Amino acid sequence: MREEVRIKKFKIGYRTIKTAVGACIALLIAEYFDLHYFSSAAILTILCIQPTKKKSLNAIYTRIVASLIGMLYAFLALELVGYNPIVLGIMLLVFIPTLVSFKFTDGFISSVVIIMHIYNEANFTVSLLLNELALMAIGFGTALAVNMYMGDLQKDLDQYLKNIEELYRSIFSEIVKYLRNGDTSWDGKEIIEAANLLNKAKSIAFKDVENHLTRKENQFYLYFDMREKQLEIIERVLPKITTLPVMVQQAELVADFMEELANNVHSGNTAKKFRSKLEEVKEEFAKMPLPENHEKFLAMASLYQFIEEMDKYLVIKQTFRGIRR
Repeated sequence: MREEVRIKKFKIGYRTIKTAVGACIALLIAEYFDLHYFSSAAILTILCIQPTKKKSLNAIYTRIVASLIGMLYAFLALELVGYNPIVLGIMLLVFIPTLVSFKFTDGFISSVVIIMHIYNEANFTVSLLLNELALMAIGFGTALAVNMYMGDLQKDLDQYLKNIEELYRSIFSEIVKYLRNGDTSWDGKEIIEAANLLNKAKSIAFKDVENHLTRKENQFYLYFDMREKQLEIIERVLPKITTLPVMVQQAELVADFMEELANNVHSGNTAKKFRSKLEEVKEEFAKMPLPENHEKFLAMASLYQFIEEMDKYLVIKQTFRGIRR
């Protein structure tokens, strides 16, 4: 039997386009000014293209500092001792730990590009220094300019929010079906889907924070984090509600509450209202007759534990301010 070969779909993303455009621009500018090693400007640009604005700024900062330290080390070692491979190797033995100590290791490749220019010239002059500084300015400056454009993630975040809320409605509706009809056909796949979506959604929301230089938090990230905590409660409480030994009168009360909750899953904050309704459900529980046998007692106990957990679910939502549109 022949194995099926799966070829990943060919796709060009924003970062790929920015890398290509940035390298081209840097190369054209460096060549226009007739800089030595002008192609290195494109390399420096490519090394600084990052997925977010904050990462881009950090990448440029670390590479600038690492390159300046590299030039200093190159001058002290090569110019004062000699331009030969042994001196270069010894210099790198000291240079690399220096970058590690000051947490500038990400700038190592960029700095080596500059160091090798100096080594190839075998003569550290003011003209060479200005050439390397110009290459750095063009390479890093182009990367910064290109990276200031980031795709708008708002549409993606809105879609994740919509999909997650729809899954929560489905989960609650399945609970209602079980409480009213004893329907046990649900396989619980929505729980797994919700967990996977929340992980992806939080990643996108965090990326959005990184794309706003003055923003420290994101409403969507807080929202998805809140939903993730709620999902943990749902996962914990499901066994209590889907393994009732018998159906009791109280199950209908809980089903009515869950149905109304399912119809009001959204990003606004109505938790206070539903916590009040939950208190009413508890009061109705207290008015109902005591269980007649052990099985009914276990069923009532499970239902009561369930509504206590749902109160915790609502408390988590109550702490969330809501998403301002």
